[in-house]
Amino acid sequence: PYYRTTHAYQSSRKNISTLINNNNRKSLILPRPNHLYNFSTKTIRTPTSTMNIKLFTDKEILIPFLLLMLLSSLDASITLNHPMKDGDVLVSNERGNFALGFFSPRNSTNRYVGIWYNKISEQTVVWVANRDTPLKDTSGVLSINNNGNLVLHDNKSANLNPLWSSNASIASSNVSAKLLDTGNLVLTQNDNNVLWQSFDYPGNTMLPFMKLGLDRKTGLNRFLISWKSATDPGTGNMTYRIDPTGFPQLFLYKGKDPLWRVGSWTGQRWSGVPEMTPNFIFNVSYVNDESEVSIMYGVKDPTVFSRMVLDETGHVTRSTWQGHERRWFSIWDAPKEECDNFRRCGSNADCDPYNAEKFVCECLPGFEPRFEREWYLRDGSGGCVRKSNVSTCRSGEGFVEVARVKVPDTSKARVVAAMGIKECRETCLRDCSCAAYTSANESSQTGCVTWHGDMEDTRTYTQVGQSLYVRVDALQLAKYAKHPYGSLGKKGMVAVLTIAIFLLLFLGITFVYWFVKARKKGIRRDRKYSFRLSFEDSNNLQEFDSTKNSDLPFFELSSIAAATDNFSDDNKLGQGGFGSVYKGLLSNGMEIAVKRLSKYSGQGIEEFKNEVVLISKLQHRNLVRILGCCIQGEEKMLIYEYLPNKSLDSLIFDESKRSQLDWKKRFDIICGVARGILYLHQDSRLRIIHRDLKASNVLLDSALNPKIADFGMARIFGGDQIAANTNRVVGTYGYMSPEYAMEGQFSIKSDVYSFGVLLLEIVTGRKNSGLHEDITSTNLVGHIWELWREGKTMEIVDQSLGESCSDHEIQRCIQIGLLCVQDYAADRPSMSAVVLMLGNDSTLPVPKEPAFIFKKTNIDSSNPSTSGGVYSVNDRALMVVAVTSFIEDPLPDVDGSGKSRLPLNKNAGFWGGERGVSLPSMKTTSIMDGLLIAFSCTHNSPI
Repeated sequence: PYYRTTHAYQSSRKNISTLINNNNRKSLILPRPNHLYNFSTKTIRTPTSTMNIKLFTDKEILIPFLLLMLLSSLDASITLNHPMKDGDVLVSNERGNFALGFFSPRNSTNRYVGIWYNKISEQTVVWVANRDTPLKDTSGVLSINNNGNLVLHDNKSANLNPLWSSNASIASSNVSAKLLDTGNLVLTQNDNNVLWQSFDYPGNTMLPFMKLGLDRKTGLNRFLISWKSATDPGTGNMTYRIDPTGFPQLFLYKGKDPLWRVGSWTGQRWSGVPEMTPNFIFNVSYVNDESEVSIMYGVKDPTVFSRMVLDETGHVTRSTWQGHERRWFSIWDAPKEECDNFRRCGSNADCDPYNAEKFVCECLPGFEPRFEREWYLRDGSGGCVRKSNVSTCRSGEGFVEVARVKVPDTSKARVVAAMGIKECRETCLRDCSCAAYTSANESSQTGCVTWHGDMEDTRTYTQVGQSLYVRVDALQLAKYAKHPYGSLGKKGMVAVLTIAIFLLLFLGITFVYWFVKARKKGIRRDRKYSFRLSFEDSNNLQEFDSTKNSDLPFFELSSIAAATDNFSDDNKLGQGGFGSVYKGLLSNGMEIAVKRLSKYSGQGIEEFKNEVVLISKLQHRNLVRILGCCIQGEEKMLIYEYLPNKSLDSLIFDESKRSQLDWKKRFDIICGVARGILYLHQDSRLRIIHRDLKASNVLLDSALNPKIADFGMARIFGGDQIAANTNRVVGTYGYMSPEYAMEGQFSIKSDVYSFGVLLLEIVTGRKNSGLHEDITSTNLVGHIWELWREGKTMEIVDQSLGESCSDHEIQRCIQIGLLCVQDYAADRPSMSAVVLMLGNDSTLPVPKEPAFIFKKTNIDSSNPSTSGGVYSVNDRALMVVAVTSFIEDPLPDVDGSGKSRLPLNKNAGFWGGERGVSLPSMKTTSIMDGLLIAFSCTHNSPI
């Protein structure tokens, strides 16, 4: 692996994740390294040249390695005598996480000095020096001038009028500039006294350990400022800064106008960021004292690359780099809701986005709309005013709690840090001008924040948020029936308690009357179910009351019926193994897919429970997302996200639609499905065997990203379990592995087999188990195996791919597919190995013969008898029986399963429906959509 990391050319070197994957897989054949770097001469490589690789001794390896370290240490800083020119790169001196150099944005020839991540493939600039004074050519030089400042100049400006300067206020000597591993460019004197640092002048990106806020001693204000556009790093119009007035708050501005108030610090988060919770990635440090007010995010794991970016559209995004997927993954972004807009509902009003069916704006307790006409026309900009003809000063007034809110704008609020919440309440109650109060620190309930005028920009959240206590008159106080601390007095307390007792008695009598009446009529409230998870076998799932488990939302049957137009055929998307799937539209505009379990499916309830448990606990971009379920009476439904492109089989097997999937899209689908199965097998908190992976169970979103669906047949394994047996073989023949179909044994290698069949179907555009006139085998896998042995695999490739296909990638995929469908489970690769093989060009093993290899037999249709033949497949013997004249009219349901059975002959058992075969005293499997039935027996058994 050392040689693979020391290629002379950066494009030839492997990244660290690839090296780790390779070292973890001893059987993987490593690619041959290119020419190593020669430190004494400059190597030139042409497209046609080749070189023999010399193997070096340990000493020969150590000498250039030490020389490389020496050169790196010499070039790790910019000094008076060592400037940096365009083309040079300064790498951070510890882990090498960041690099400083010259760059040009996309679609631009301007040159800028910037800092970017050094270890990721996608160049991501985090800081720009000369953002408003770009260079027009490559003559730029970054150097230290005689005053000790870091300056940028070109061949015209020289040192007289630099294009950019650090402007350190103190002239110094013996100065150098270094790039730290945090991404901070520092100008130091004698390597210890920091004169200037880039972290004090952020651009559009906040990095870990960078501060935002005001230094009250020096007046330095650190804040984010956006680029002009995605390709122009010039100073934009959006800023993200702390406003230190009153009780300090974080704001997003457009020019001078606030767009979004992030809110004040509550002790553990910003009041306007409910998602901000302590986790394993970040350490947050907030300081508000006489010296400064600032916020800093630290990263606990130095290998995690995280950043927060303010873009030119006014959105703030927190993201982390996902190395295995080679992309930035967004974990939080804002603003994103209507109520995030500053002063959406004006003064003295609360914005509740979850009350949108009525109106997002609602006056705070004790207030009424300022302009009633506009308010009822859903224009809340005028806000609310105190109700007329009421007294809130020494007239029995009190406070009503408004829970789970972002408290109002605190720029004009009064703050007393050394005061508890009870004392704060008493202080506010004595001051008739005090309109509301809250605690500054929500966790310790310390610090007193009070408002003495209009309250601006309040909004509600669903689960977290502060409590705001709003002053109301005595009548309003009685209406809300809230009395936390006894400000009503004894008479008021007696009145409130009396009303409450009578109300409880009335409700109790009403409930008893309803219950007795319902019991007489035999009516029971519809039960809602959720399920407790037990390992390995879905038959052990136990029901319990929905109030004990709220992981999965429940939908009312009426809302689902309304969304699907009462399950009309026009909204029907398809028919599944245990019911139908419908498209629906909820009242909030969200599109959904509803899987409705058939009332007559005797097997479906266990699969339904299984699917509810599994999907609610799995989260992956390549697994379908469940939104909730509905269980009411005999109705059992699952509600999923709606995917507009439906299932893969509706495109790949349709002559008129398959051309929509060019080779790049098909390869992305293959890789996506592989990652999803790998997650189920290895990366999720449960080890899941899907058992029914096929084209119709792969759904496609609007961007044709694959989502694995239908977990009704899935099984859960314990952490160290690798295989299991079942007496009930379920799934879809053609995708089932031989050991599962014939012996009832399944493992993670069963899913690998199904994936291999699916991969071959995607490449060819043909069904494995369908009849194809142009092939000699009874299934697609057998035909591809024959072509692969003859070196003619490109003959079976889908012709609709045209020129979009890559012969090398297709042949590689076919070989991977054949490795997955090998007869014996031990020979098949794991899904982690499959993902690795799809992601690189290493040499692949030679596949062994697949399972279920048959030749077509000619059957005389004039002869009503059964024609058959014996074929040897690896170490099994199979008798193939052609069924041409035995199938009669379906018999009625004979076993209570809800499915009819078809008789084979007078002495045979019954051939079951689409997901199972039942024959007496023998293992069976159906091939070619039921046209052939194979009986399994030992190699030496008579047939």
